[in-house]
Amino acid sequence: MIIDCDPGHDDAVAIITAAHIADIVGIVTVGGNVDIDLTTHNALVMRDLVGIEAPVHQGSRHPIVAKPRHAAAIHGVSGLDGANLPSPITPLDGTDGVEFIIETCRSEEGLWLVPTGPLTNIGMAFRLAPDLAERIAGVSLMGGGSFGNRSAVAEFNLWADPHAASIVFDTYDSSTPGSAAGRLIMAGLDVTHRFQVTPERIERTRAIPGRLAEILAGLFDFFSGTYLSRHNDGAMRGAALHDPLAVLAVARPELFERNDRHVVVETVGEHTAGMTVIDERRLLERAAPNCEVLVDVDADAAFDVILAAIRASTPRI
Repeated sequence: MIIDCDPGHDDAVAIITAAHIADIVGIVTVGGNVDIDLTTHNALVMRDLVGIEAPVHQGSRHPIVAKPRHAAAIHGVSGLDGANLPSPITPLDGTDGVEFIIETCRSEEGLWLVPTGPLTNIGMAFRLAPDLAERIAGVSLMGGGSFGNRSAVAEFNLWADPHAASIVFDTYDSSTPGSAAGRLIMAGLDVTHRFQVTPERIERTRAIPGRLAEILAGLFDFFSGTYLSRHNDGAMRGAALHDPLAVLAVARPELFERNDRHVVVETVGEHTAGMTVIDERRLLERAAPNCEVLVDVDADAAFDVILAAIRASTPRI
């Protein structure tokens, strides 16, 4: 798989998880949680902390149409606040993220694209290379849901670049000429809010020997603190660990319940831009499904996979 990310605490965990249970052929960064320079730096740090050889390419700095919008209130000004991170020692491989996606997917068919940030790079790749969606196994993304976190109806990743998200979802819509035959999987807020970094899970992380676990425990402390300070309904006992679920949906599909639904992304609404409109109707004339919507996860088993990935990592720094 190619990980397309904007690290981000949960993106960092997605990289760690994928390094243990998948074959990462590349990491591409995008502006999202923080600006592209910081997300790229953070991706380089995580590559060295995990000890993998996958190339890292910097991708899109700005959304396709919208102005850049970040999430420092959640992830801190660095994107990975909460721990004293080492400096990366392995250099950036390129600043051609979209081209890297296109060339890699054309040279090795059957890859998964796993975006855990705004969908700018994926949307641009599909727009520049219409053949690409036929060459890949599919897209497993973190984003969307039946409710929002940046507006009442829009989740951050799709809200940050709704036009790119619309391109991706439309690519898998059978009513669109030339639509793709592969799979589109959505790990939205409905399922990611069921996967929280609770105090007990933070302590299980902290108990693992080594620098990576120590760093992650600090990151989890900060990340959960921002979530708990922003929610007042008692439903959150820690941060929602969104992004690893997009990886696990491909590599550990048995952990999930999913529904096939038709999903489109609103691009222009004053209050609804970035909304995933999930068709839950039972009418015969409803559109054919274009997306596997994850609705539940075996959270304990999923976190066990993450802990195993932490234990298996061999940091270079």
